[in-house]
Amino acid sequence: MEMEAATERVVQVRFTTKLPPQLRVVATPFSVPAKLTRYGLSDVVNSLLGLEKPQPFDFLVDGELVRTSLENLLLSKKISAETTLTIEYVPAIAPPDPQEPRVHDDWVSAVDGSFPRFLISGSYDSFARVWNSAGQCIFLLEGHRDAVTSLATVPTPGSKADQFKLVTASKDHSLHLWQVGEEESTTSTTTIRPVKLFKGHKASVQSISASPSGSEVCSGSWDATIKLWRLTGEPDVEDDSTYKKRKLNGMGAIEHSDLQVEATTTLDGHTQCVGAVVWAESQTIHSASWDHSLRSWDVETSVNTTTLTCSKALHCLSVGGVGSSLLAGGGADPVLRIWDPRIPGTVAPILQLSSHKSWISACKWHSSSIHHLLSASYDGTIKLWDTRSKVPLHTLQAHKDKVLSADWWKEDSIISGGADAQLQVFSNLRL
Repeated sequence: MEMEAATERVVQVRFTTKLPPQLRVVATPFSVPAKLTRYGLSDVVNSLLGLEKPQPFDFLVDGELVRTSLENLLLSKKISAETTLTIEYVPAIAPPDPQEPRVHDDWVSAVDGSFPRFLISGSYDSFARVWNSAGQCIFLLEGHRDAVTSLATVPTPGSKADQFKLVTASKDHSLHLWQVGEEESTTSTTTIRPVKLFKGHKASVQSISASPSGSEVCSGSWDATIKLWRLTGEPDVEDDSTYKKRKLNGMGAIEHSDLQVEATTTLDGHTQCVGAVVWAESQTIHSASWDHSLRSWDVETSVNTTTLTCSKALHCLSVGGVGSSLLAGGGADPVLRIWDPRIPGTVAPILQLSSHKSWISACKWHSSSIHHLLSASYDGTIKLWDTRSKVPLHTLQAHKDKVLSADWWKEDSIISGGADAQLQVFSNLRL
């Protein structure tokens, strides 16, 4: 044992951190066993800090999270064992806490967490629903004739604080615009109907996204086109009493022609289903397609400005990360891919994250963290990623069936919808 201890390899390390002074250790280099992993390093830092309650830490070397022993790290980076290794430590992220699910009558195909007081879901039963934080369905949005496939909340600068606008897309080839009051009902569910109907697609509408100004929305469809629609101006429903006089058919769909809106622009270029659209900036729309491409479009000229490619059909897309410029996409394999369109001449992903066991159905960058994003899969799990590592931070066993949709909520929670007809909530995630 004495001989083994005498020959145990050590590494010279220096710890650094951006945490408050009470969580900083001395910057003096010292030796630690080369076999230490992040858990052993966390024990060392806690010992140096002398905390009453130990705090878990994560560790970065050259901007990458440590996910192996120090010895293997030195070998992989071809760093001399004589080098003093500078290691930055940050708080480790604990897994979020599962909450009681919100149960639906059919698959939950779309979710939106834009509002801290509410959750919004769309289902294969043709309804969209607004839920309060207590888990009660306070609004039932009735009007589609087939499954709701996508949701988009509409930015409304200067509007009343007690109202918001929402656009839904459906397999019935249409989009609906809704005006929702934010009063919280605790006794019953209020049924509301759309104020506008957008028709023009020749197949199921798969994805929608509102413009940053809130004046327009774009939609991607199985007909391989992207259409732009104007939300503001007439025709509109003046008030509920006026609307009740409108002629409705038995399914609750709008029949009055004045309420129908036609697309202002059609973007052609994709050759298969447009699985996802994101209206990222006022003049830029990004799209992902089953034709294996990601495209960027200039709104003013309708020109396809950039085309990025991969080897699989793409079903989901999110814009975020460093500079809010990275494109994350997933689809018909278990790999989450990330592109950086700012790199001249590039068409291939700069990062590929592999951990899921089936197709990826949703991905979303965190709104205030440039390193974190989530992915959802038909394997029933949601994975939380930090782009400084190729290993997921956490894997959430979210659903008993396929996960069809996922989003962030209140910055510290994850919501998801699945083929098990449940809307799941995971809360208290500290990034």
